[in-house]
Amino acid sequence: MEILGTTLRICVTDLTSSVSFYERLTGRPAQRFERGGVSVAAVGCFLLMSGPAEELDLLRRVAATIAVRDVHETAAVLGASGAKVLAGPVDTPAGRNLIALHPDGSVFEYADRGAGGDRGAG
Repeated sequence: MEILGTTLRICVTDLTSSVSFYERLTGRPAQRFERGGVSVAAVGCFLLMSGPAEELDLLRRVAATIAVRDVHETAAVLGASGAKVLAGPVDTPAGRNLIALHPDGSVFEYADRGAGGDRGAG
């Protein structure tokens, strides 16, 4: 399993002003999309999310997104290492992902970036 980088997940109330700040901070344009009622903007190594409180409460449980070359290989390594895959792998606008619970109780998203996407590889 090769880890390519991480993405910091940030829940915000005003996505527009947050995107402006992070675009200036990183010097990179935002990639925007919607997922499950949540507005999302990927800006460099930051993933900004805004939406209904109940959706954001679930998203806050995930500590970070870890970019990997192959999500299916990652699922096998996680399972063999004592982690539990909670969801996925599933297709997303940016590639495949899964959510895993580590033995210490930490929850992480693992996202497949082997197909050419670079969100989170920073």
